[in-house]
Amino acid sequence: MTNKTVMVTGAHGGIGHACAVSLLADGHNVTAIDVQPIPETVTGTGDGCLALSVDVSSFEACQDAVRQTIEKFGALDAVCHFAAIHSTKTWAEVSSEEFLRVQEVNVLGSFHMAKAAGDYMKDHGGGAIVLTSSGSVQASGVGGGSGRGGPAYVTSKAAIYGLNRSLARSLGPYNIRVNTVSPGATETPMIAEYTNSARDAAAGRSMLGRIGEPDDVVDVAKFLISDAARYVTGESISVSGGGSV
Repeated sequence: MTNKTVMVTGAHGGIGHACAVSLLADGHNVTAIDVQPIPETVTGTGDGCLALSVDVSSFEACQDAVRQTIEKFGALDAVCHFAAIHSTKTWAEVSSEEFLRVQEVNVLGSFHMAKAAGDYMKDHGGGAIVLTSSGSVQASGVGGGSGRGGPAYVTSKAAIYGLNRSLARSLGPYNIRVNTVSPGATETPMIAEYTNSARDAAAGRSMLGRIGEPDDVVDVAKFLISDAARYVTGESISVSGGGSV
């Protein structure tokens, strides 16, 4: 992949952190974004990294992140959007306030990042945007406990499928590609509460017999923003070891 400038959200930990580290190691410029502090494993890599504190539920904050990226690197080629919040409460437990907040961060945040980046990309030759859904949509729940939890989270991640297709259609004429990765159970803080039996069950759902690693997802995202995927848009790719089949 030729040298690019990439905005990576959710860079504090999990898949977003792994993506920022991997892109920087490959020599790309990275704007690392999170509401939590960006670790030194990302920020300590030199002038190729810009670390920003951004709440993606604010469109103005996303616009400002794009502006600062352009000011530092002179371009914006791609966005890898992994920022999200989790919710495992059942339908009987989750409040309207929590349900709405999950949609604000996970759905509205995805739209905000794509819109802020797209506004720049459409006038500068195009680009690539990767959003993130979840294998919990196919599973109809999150598996840390009974597997029946997470209607707020599952709903937010289901919405990304529709958002992905709509944005791909709308932005395609500007040479902006939009795709989605859909991780299965992956070794991130989101599965920290899994019991041993839940972990075994998650590994068992994979045809490869294991829980995913962040880099399993990162490598697919890196492909989708690369020139090798120049004719790929509007797609949702499951990265679940076959667990969604």
